[in-house]
Amino acid sequence: MNNNTDNNIAVKVEGLTKTFRDFWRRPRVRAVDGVDMQIRRGEIFGLLGPNGSGKSTTIKILLGLLHPTSGSVTVLGAPPSAVNTKSNIGYLPEESYLYPYLTPRETLDFFGRLFDMKGDVRKERTRQLLDMVDLAHEADRSVGEFSKGMARRVGLAQALINNPRLVILDEPTSGLDPIGCRQVKDLILALAKQGKTVILSSHLLADVEDVCDYIAILYKGKIRACGKVSGLLEERDAMRLTLPVLEPAKTRQVLAAVREIINAEPSIDRPSKNLEQFFIEVVQQAHRETERTGDVSGTRMVAEYLKNE
Repeated sequence: MNNNTDNNIAVKVEGLTKTFRDFWRRPRVRAVDGVDMQIRRGEIFGLLGPNGSGKSTTIKILLGLLHPTSGSVTVLGAPPSAVNTKSNIGYLPEESYLYPYLTPRETLDFFGRLFDMKGDVRKERTRQLLDMVDLAHEADRSVGEFSKGMARRVGLAQALINNPRLVILDEPTSGLDPIGCRQVKDLILALAKQGKTVILSSHLLADVEDVCDYIAILYKGKIRACGKVSGLLEERDAMRLTLPVLEPAKTRQVLAAVREIINAEPSIDRPSKNLEQFFIEVVQQAHRETERTGDVSGTRMVAEYLKNE
């Protein structure tokens, strides 16, 4: 993607191939086929593609859950199977597999114990994370009673309990309402500002476009497009000029001048907000009118312990 020194590379993949075999060891499916990519530290990278394109297999290889058939993979400067590498990765799977009888507080404490954290550290990180994902008021309620969106918030907090350097998020906004989606996207941007690397896999392309620096699109195991989002989406054969609202006579003058220069009929339209932005503005206005407290956008400051060391 970019030429950088190895110290600035969080994930390096060269010639990655994964072939699944049947019972008799005959090649059955080549899920990943010669993938090359580099992801810089502090970058938000979108891994995209239709179902069956190889995204999940690639993620499992990065997590050390699968071994490649051929090629090389380096994560945070070491093989994915290295214990130190695993301890610096946070992972949110597509489905939040949580113990339904535990509360959010107990869930985060449990995962903190898996990382051998001291009790006071677990307690403080749990407090900060529950506040960050807006679940402090539900901290002692069984997770099994939660909606999918609330369970997703618990899963996101769980993925950050170890203060990871690499965060892999698979469909992180699944089940969330528009305000929750905005909160998660703001959190992803905040994590990147703190120097953390984020790999985002999602079918919600508007979310990817909002937060990702670079993307790779997979199809049948191969990368079909890869690069900086703004560069890939830019239409180089057209240009849009944005002006303040003009009087009708002045508008006609501008259009006449443009028409004469380009020898064609220019199009004119008005800039528009996206629906998410409009939705949040409407809800915020309603929130102010009812004089309730709190920030309805759901935006929270990133937990203190997740900030740069």
